[in-house]
Amino acid sequence: MSALTSPDDAHQLLDAVLVERAKQGDKTAFRQLFDQHHRRVYALCFRLAGQAELAEEATQETFVRLWQKLPLFDGKSQFTTWLHSLTVNQALSCIKKHKSFWARFMPGEETQTAAVAFDEYQGVDKLLLKLPERARIVFVLYALEGYQHDEIAKRLKIAPGTSKAQYHRAKKLLQEMIS
Repeated sequence: MSALTSPDDAHQLLDAVLVERAKQGDKTAFRQLFDQHHRRVYALCFRLAGQAELAEEATQETFVRLWQKLPLFDGKSQFTTWLHSLTVNQALSCIKKHKSFWARFMPGEETQTAAVAFDEYQGVDKLLLKLPERARIVFVLYALEGYQHDEIAKRLKIAPGTSKAQYHRAKKLLQEMIS
């Protein structure tokens, strides 16, 4: 690696090569993309879902969807940006699907399951698991992932004001947990 190339540049270049090979059906290249990105994808899914099992399912669905949609990646943005958006969409879809599945068996009941402890996550991540689902999702997307409230509202099919209210609710709950 030359002095002019940063580690980020090298990762982007590697991603570009692997994406092109995977688009042509190279399963080894796709496996390398998986190995390189699955921890980050899982971490985002875990933060959004709040449960290890649901995060694992969302991660798996993200990579299945990635294999299906990879030919549509045009390279106009960084692969990691595109993968991040795909991950958020799949995680939210998985959460919604899981919620509606349980709603059929327990109508009218709150279907939140207890958050599963996960040793690797420290500090705020552990507290995030204690937040109500909608507040956690909005907080993660806004505070940690940098989405704007109108983007969050569009993804979750809620009003921007609801997104702001959920964010402030999450902040207040987190502050109460800390003090």
